[in-house]
Amino acid sequence: MLLLTTPPAAFCLSTDFYAQTCPRALTAVRAVVRGAVTKDRRMAASLIRLQFHDCFVRGCDASVLLDNTTTTVSEKGAVPNRRFTKTFRVIEDAKSTLERICPGVVSCADIIAVAARDASASVEGPSWDVELGRRDSDAAFASLAASDIPTPKDDLNTLIALFRKKGLNSREMVALSGAHTLGTAQCLAFRDRVYGNVTVVKDVIDPDFARKKRRMCPASGGDRLVQPLDPVTPTSFDNNYFKALMIRKGLLVTDQVLFSGGETDGVVDEYSKDEGKFKNEFAAAMVKMGSIEVMTGSDGQIRRTCSKAN
Repeated sequence: MLLLTTPPAAFCLSTDFYAQTCPRALTAVRAVVRGAVTKDRRMAASLIRLQFHDCFVRGCDASVLLDNTTTTVSEKGAVPNRRFTKTFRVIEDAKSTLERICPGVVSCADIIAVAARDASASVEGPSWDVELGRRDSDAAFASLAASDIPTPKDDLNTLIALFRKKGLNSREMVALSGAHTLGTAQCLAFRDRVYGNVTVVKDVIDPDFARKKRRMCPASGGDRLVQPLDPVTPTSFDNNYFKALMIRKGLLVTDQVLFSGGETDGVVDEYSKDEGKFKNEFAAAMVKMGSIEVMTGSDGQIRRTCSKAN
């Protein structure tokens, strides 16, 4: 008797998953994302990062969107997720639109994935075909949000291990880190680096860059003051982030460790010289990340409201 190990097609992600059940789904999400990015171009960075923060905690299941309940502690309160308040609203806006068009069909997890792609495309970044069919979890995993998402001060070996745990290699890690070509970081996240209070890449920092950042980030207080992760074009998706690393101007420890004499130096060098290669490999890595531990078929649920389970 021949045993089939390949799951039925209905249980696999596919780019045309909603072609029959909600053909206007992608257009609707794109419109909401474009509106949000037009209003505040910084939203593009947050929407891209939201997928990363979702997928790294028990898979791409929209658990990051769930509010606190009597039985579940929300991931929203975890330190890595505290700057997503406005981003959560964009996803909820897209969900509300879709519930009017085709109620109970499109998952919040898929909305996160599509929104990340559309956010990238809206700021001169790459686009890609998003595989769809994810289902939503009915629980959040706050403790994992604190342990499985990299911190701003992790060393290279820690980063590589965290990404490997999710099935992503070091090259894909560098490509995904390139999302830091967009957005900002709070003073609290980079203070120790610019004041020399770290052992990791302590000496791998341009002195003028450090002095300038110290003027923008006091030694105490001002924790929420922000600075761009890409010092040249922080609202456009390009390879200037990698060029900054080459001249020791990475804002976070986790940025500069990518180019500090370790195994990822060569990838940073490649991306700094070839923007097209970076964009292509970023898109491929986003597709791969989007398949981490997904629920499909009859697993999980399709939430009616992204912030609460059905």
